[in-house]
Amino acid sequence: MFEEINTAISRYADFSDEEIAQFNALLQYKNIARKKFLLQEGEICKFEAFIKKGCIRTYYIDPKGAEVTLQFAIENWWVSDIASFHEQKPSNMFIETLEDCELFLLSPETKEKLLMQVPKFERMFRLMVQRNLTRLQERLFQTIATTAVEKYLDFIERYPTIPQRVAQHYIASYLGFSPEFLSKVRTKLAKK
Repeated sequence: MFEEINTAISRYADFSDEEIAQFNALLQYKNIARKKFLLQEGEICKFEAFIKKGCIRTYYIDPKGAEVTLQFAIENWWVSDIASFHEQKPSNMFIETLEDCELFLLSPETKEKLLMQVPKFERMFRLMVQRNLTRLQERLFQTIATTAVEKYLDFIERYPTIPQRVAQHYIASYLGFSPEFLSKVRTKLAKK
């Protein structure tokens, strides 16, 4: 049951069987149907979730009322609103399942207990945050410094399975395009 998450955490540190057992004992397993909210704007995020199975979208609603996709998360990825989770303040985001999902969750209390019991997890979570920050910086650079075609091609290269799993208008939102503009980009690429 814990094979995927145990493999994922082992990329960051060398955990003993006992440390992994302590970690697994603190996880809450949940099945969530598609099109359900894990978090809505104004709520306090009470989880960090590892995705065993499924696809999740994180987004916010801009001042004009449009949904702006911030992230897609699939198997072996973590999803949360880090600021809301750590500071226990209301979120500005929505986290929604796009497929039926199987998740392992840590609450603020169980995460704190884990970090006290097994200090190696501090390193693991720090390395995960660093990796995520690196990816956010790359995305910011791309948003500013690349063409629409380059943005789309990079998205397809980085996330090759996402386009088969999510609606095109969500991808357009992630890239900062209208659905019509994304269609033009894809048509242009198909002609090459």
